[in-house]
Amino acid sequence: MQKTSYESWDRLNPATKPLLLVISGPSGAGKDAVLTRMKQLGCPLHYIVTVTTRPQRSNERANVDYHFVSGESFQKMIEHGELLEWANVYGNWYGVPKQSVKEALEKGQDTIVKVDIQGAATIRKLLPQAVFIFLVPPSMPELATRLKQRNTESTASLALRLKTAEEEVKKIPLFDFVVISKQDGIDQVISDISAIITAEKCRVTPREIKLQAPNYSKPSSEANR
Repeated sequence: MQKTSYESWDRLNPATKPLLLVISGPSGAGKDAVLTRMKQLGCPLHYIVTVTTRPQRSNERANVDYHFVSGESFQKMIEHGELLEWANVYGNWYGVPKQSVKEALEKGQDTIVKVDIQGAATIRKLLPQAVFIFLVPPSMPELATRLKQRNTESTASLALRLKTAEEEVKKIPLFDFVVISKQDGIDQVISDISAIITAEKCRVTPREIKLQAPNYSKPSSEANR
C-alpha cells in the first residue's frame, strides 16, 4: 500500500484563503473511510460533523461520526436557519450545521464536509467558490461488492442504492474534481485530495467563501448519502 506523506502541506502559503472542500459520491464509494483515515493521519483540516435523525449504530460515536438528534430537534434547526443544507435520505434526515462551517472558515481553517449528491448541488448554488470533489469506485460491479460486504442492506435496498448510484455518476459535471476510490487504495485517494488542496493553494486568484446571513439555506431533495 502506498505511504502518504503530508509534510508538503506545512509549506503551503498560510496567507491564502481557507478552502471549503465538499466531498460527495455514491453510497459505498468510501467517503467515511477516507475521512477517518485523513483524521488518523493528522491531515490539517476541520471536519464538519453531519447532523442526522438516523439511529446510532454500534460502531459509531455520537458527536464524532454524527450528531444524532431527534426529528423534532432537526426540524427546529431547519426553522432557525441552522443548516447549510439538508435532505431526507431513505426516511432519515441529514444536514450540515452552518455555524460549524462559518466558525471554521473565520478561523482560517481549511474545512471539509461530506454530503450526498443533491447536497453538493445545493451547496454549489449557495457557495460556488467551494471545492467539489466526487469520489467514485472504478466500476459499478466493485461498488455492488462493497455494498454487499457492508451487510447492512436488504436485497431491495441494495438494488435501489445501485440504481441511484448509476444516476449519481451522471452528476459528475457538477464537480471540480473526480477521485477514483479503489478497494485497497485509500492512501492514494488521500494523496489525490492532498494534491487538489495543493493546487488550490497555488491559484493566482484564491477562492473566497462568504457565508450569508441565516435563513438562506435551501433543502436538498431526497437522495443517497
